[in-house]
Amino acid sequence: MPKKFFEQRSEESRIKAQIVDKYYRAWAKIIAPRARDGKIAYVDLFAGPGRYKDGAASVPLLVLENAILDPLLKDRLITIFNDIDENNSKTLEEEIAKIPGIDTLRFKPQVMNEIVGQQIINQLTAGSIVPTLSFIDPWGYKGLSLKLINTFLKDWGCDCIFFFNYNRINMGLNNPIVKEHMDALFGSERANALREEMGSLDPAKRELLIVERISEALQEMGGTYVLPFCFKNEQGTRTSHYLIFVSKHILGYKIMKGIMGGESSKTEQNVPSFSYCSADNTMPLLFELSKPLDELEGILLEEFAGRTLTMKALFDSHHVGRRYLDKNYKEALGSLEMKGKLKVDPPTDKRRKGTFADGVKVTFPPKEKEK
Repeated sequence: MPKKFFEQRSEESRIKAQIVDKYYRAWAKIIAPRARDGKIAYVDLFAGPGRYKDGAASVPLLVLENAILDPLLKDRLITIFNDIDENNSKTLEEEIAKIPGIDTLRFKPQVMNEIVGQQIINQLTAGSIVPTLSFIDPWGYKGLSLKLINTFLKDWGCDCIFFFNYNRINMGLNNPIVKEHMDALFGSERANALREEMGSLDPAKRELLIVERISEALQEMGGTYVLPFCFKNEQGTRTSHYLIFVSKHILGYKIMKGIMGGESSKTEQNVPSFSYCSADNTMPLLFELSKPLDELEGILLEEFAGRTLTMKALFDSHHVGRRYLDKNYKEALGSLEMKGKLKVDPPTDKRRKGTFADGVKVTFPPKEKEK
């Protein structure tokens, strides 16, 4: 990893750290009380030195600081940090030792200095692992593979967040020198098909295809729920990378969706973009040209025509793979109710103003017969 990477924390790095830290906290509170032997783990295979040159803490230190303050985690959390750069791993150990109260943790943080490859995969697949949240954040793509991600997802309570360097992967797919790494990431058959498919595509469609194919590969190996979060360059003109979340459980997907939605730098009709670009804060666009909430109303009338179900049942059956949050569904249903396009039980005058609880029943009108 280039030395300059940790010299100063960028806005993108701050957002990335916030997403991982917020999900870790939510995940730990749910999983720790249910873990069979009471142990959970956080694993970071490309951990870095712990702090940026400006003093800002990176994710490993945030995770440990939170564990020290949380009685639920202090005696349960196992942490494993690795970095191939010996200077980084040594500096990380020094920074960990400086954390107030670090000795109160039951399990001492482990810091390793190993190449991320088959040896680590073999160690992890030797037996079942405790519920683990893994964060895989390589500088480029070396070490990132479907096998590695699958290893971290194979047991109960395990979720994975990984860094997908779109720029380097986009360039690497047709580079014979790094073919082995691309094949490890997508699977050789899918990588070969992708190389043929993307040849004539414009940049925007090419990006969508690449992200779609990695999502398909993750789902095929058992990562049922995949959620990408896009980072743009400072000008907002190009994608730099993605943070991709993978889980086997719908609850994890729902929680991360809320976190990523909240960290998005723009919204359209209160619908998050699931992307971050610093330019959005200084150069806002006229997003009313796109009306995703209006579109959702039409989609719901079409797809649920003639059906009666609760708000929660509708949301659970429909939101996966879409960027709408539960609050967006409630807004859309409330709008349709106001327009008289569906029946709601209890009706608006029997509910607290402005609310649309999970148990509220919605009846959609049948489709109109074509004349």
